[in-house]
Amino acid sequence: MTPPSLDDNFFRHEYGRLVSRLSCHVGVQHLQEVEDAVQVALLKALEAWEYTGLPENPVAWLYRVAWNCLLGELRKQNRKSRILREQFAFEVTSTSDESCTSDEIQDELLRMLFVCCDETIPIDSQVVLALKTLCGFDVGEIAIRLFTTSANVYKRLDRARERLRETTTDAFDLNCEMVVHRLPAVQQVLYVLFTEGYFSSNSNCVIRRELCDEAIRLAKVLASHPLGQQASTYALLALMHLHIARFAGRTSLSGGLLLLEEQNRQEWNQQEIGEGLSYLAMSAEGDEFSRFHAEAGIAAEHCLAPTFKDTRWDRIVEMYELLETTAVSPVHALNRAVAVAEWKSPIDGLSILDSLTPPTWLSGSYMWAAVYSDIHHRCGNIESACRYRSIAIETAPSDAIRELIKRRLQFP
Repeated sequence: MTPPSLDDNFFRHEYGRLVSRLSCHVGVQHLQEVEDAVQVALLKALEAWEYTGLPENPVAWLYRVAWNCLLGELRKQNRKSRILREQFAFEVTSTSDESCTSDEIQDELLRMLFVCCDETIPIDSQVVLALKTLCGFDVGEIAIRLFTTSANVYKRLDRARERLRETTTDAFDLNCEMVVHRLPAVQQVLYVLFTEGYFSSNSNCVIRRELCDEAIRLAKVLASHPLGQQASTYALLALMHLHIARFAGRTSLSGGLLLLEEQNRQEWNQQEIGEGLSYLAMSAEGDEFSRFHAEAGIAAEHCLAPTFKDTRWDRIVEMYELLETTAVSPVHALNRAVAVAEWKSPIDGLSILDSLTPPTWLSGSYMWAAVYSDIHHRCGNIESACRYRSIAIETAPSDAIRELIKRRLQFP
């Protein structure tokens, strides 16, 4: 039972912060011990606070319990070093005037994200490590978001943790070159964090607003840092604000997801749209073009269209084509086929799908099956449409998505 006045969001949020702060104290080579200590602290809080009520400062309580647990474990391992004499507060000092050290990235969680995105860790393991360790995702959620299996997620985590255990230098001493080199991976983590909040794979939640808010907060901290003030960062923020602007219109009174064509556009937040468009304009300065530019451009077209029918699908198709060249993925080709079906005809959309050879993870997914079912139905291929509809319903990762598919694919 969650203690009064707190919900699961508090514990998810504090988990990443505690891991970040304690790792700064003892070094990332002890990440596994840090994670274990934080988990113990959270469990003790759930047990104790239910009976004693909330302490005056819940965050400090968690930190103290986790710290004591961590010290106890390190003593068991007979690690007699300066970490046993550390105080709760610490300072990170600059090693040189030219160094862009970690204290310039003021947010502890964001700083730890840069540590997780160490270039000596395989790129596919960096994002997994950050999502699991700092963002509170479970293995199943990561597997869905990264289009892989749970077994592969475990393997990637093991590789990343093994690399950190071998670390002998101060991983938090980040110079300018490190920050710039790791920036794309950090942006990718924030993108996935936001996406899970916006379109959750969790069976108990349709939308996880707290994840979106945290992703935006961290992206804004990143954009305030001199080295984070890149066109791609602004484009990422544009994408987030343009998506979050539609939050109020994305769910029905019963809490289910609504299709884009079903949404009441009067409920969309015009202030958020304006902020998104401002960031999009900032991202257009210079020559850089990232996947976030293309996706933000697509989101902007949807936000600016007065009705679903009036959407400029030709512009959206053009941006999906750019997206495919910037970040190659069969999912982008799938979405382009949907846009072509709206712009030209379902037959043209089906032609694109038939020309693709999707990987197994996509061809067996609800996304592929749902799109194929819809377009086949619009082309009059009822038998194929029904077959793919059944696959889409069976493979949907949550009840909310399953109900959305059933409502969208209502035909005999």
